[in-house]
Amino acid sequence: MNDISFKDLGLADPILRALNDRKHDTPTPIQAQAIPRLLEDVDLLGIAQTGTGKTGAFALPILHMLSRGHEDGKRRDPRALVLAPTRELAIQIGDEFHAYGKYLHLRHAVIFGGVSQHAQVTKLRRGVDVIVATPGRLLDLMEQGHINLKHVEHLVLDEADRMLDMGFIRDVRKILAKLPEDRQSLLFSATMPAEVQKLSRDMLYEPERIDIAPKTVTLDVIRQSVHFVDAKEKQALLRKLLEDRDMKRVIIFTRTKHRANRVSDNLVKAGIESAAIHGNKSQAARQKALEAFRKGQVRVLVATDIAARGIDVKDITHVINFELPNESESYVHRIGRTARAGAEGVALSFCDGTEYDELKDIEKLIGRTVETASGERPLHATPGAKKARGGRQGSWAGNKGGGQGRSGGQKRRSSGRRPSRRAA
Repeated sequence: MNDISFKDLGLADPILRALNDRKHDTPTPIQAQAIPRLLEDVDLLGIAQTGTGKTGAFALPILHMLSRGHEDGKRRDPRALVLAPTRELAIQIGDEFHAYGKYLHLRHAVIFGGVSQHAQVTKLRRGVDVIVATPGRLLDLMEQGHINLKHVEHLVLDEADRMLDMGFIRDVRKILAKLPEDRQSLLFSATMPAEVQKLSRDMLYEPERIDIAPKTVTLDVIRQSVHFVDAKEKQALLRKLLEDRDMKRVIIFTRTKHRANRVSDNLVKAGIESAAIHGNKSQAARQKALEAFRKGQVRVLVATDIAARGIDVKDITHVINFELPNESESYVHRIGRTARAGAEGVALSFCDGTEYDELKDIEKLIGRTVETASGERPLHATPGAKKARGGRQGSWAGNKGGGQGRSGGQKRRSSGRRPSRRAA
């Protein structure tokens, strides 16, 4: 794949000209794998995070296929629909479609809430080939009769796990119900929680799976350690650690939105500048918190995994896992936010008695033992490790039980979708 160029992928000449204008010669790994398969009209499940080139992976083949057989100058209903969780991402995707399709006679519209719908409706009335939309505003315009999705041939659901985190999955399912079954469907997600797995089984037909693993090269320059601590004592430990003024710019990760709020609020009460970002915060509130963090007005940012995606802030000195993630891959995503551009970074993790299995999964993934913060022999490397530690009876007793809740290998529904296109 190293020597492959966009010219080798079978894309139309106008698209290659646009790529050349942008000095894009070599596809990213996800683009090199996805584009040829998508041009064959298969469905796709892409496990990839921001920064992998996934927008080009779906925009380029969709533009190629739409460029064939459209009728210039005539009003037309959309043939491609891209759903994104936030206004910012929708605008970014729309910009990519515009740049890649600059030599094609195709029209696109970006639909999102928080602004007047007048300009969006005007554009839709003229006819568009591609709609990039957030679910809420799209449903509003559909219910008002401004959008007809009966001719959609290509559907993309981007950042599906973030859709889940922000409470949009129900809206997504309402939109899916209005689409023709004879379509090509693509779903992208950095993680695969159970509800996203179920959604992928419902909307995809025998999908090609492409998994772009998180980058692990920065782990060597990140000093990792773990504090074994009871859950009720995590807040006190966090405040004590933050007394170290070398912790100049810190991201703290929690599993839930509620926990992010509580951690941030407790820090503020203790006189530590802090802000929380998660899916329940408005876009304006998230942007305000992020800007304050970037400018150094807020020293600590408390975030859920998905809300933190796309954060590009330089000189993050420390990452603290207040709670270990359920999925070990998220640990790599989290700590990789420090040690950017070759700099060193520090990652501290809190592990209570219910998080023992998560720690073992993380160590298996990264291929090393995470040392205890005090430098002593790690608890989990000791025989009988799950017994009480430090006089706290029962703190480390037993597994959480019940497995990880993953639902792979289940029988997919028999929809008989897309017989005409797939048989072609």
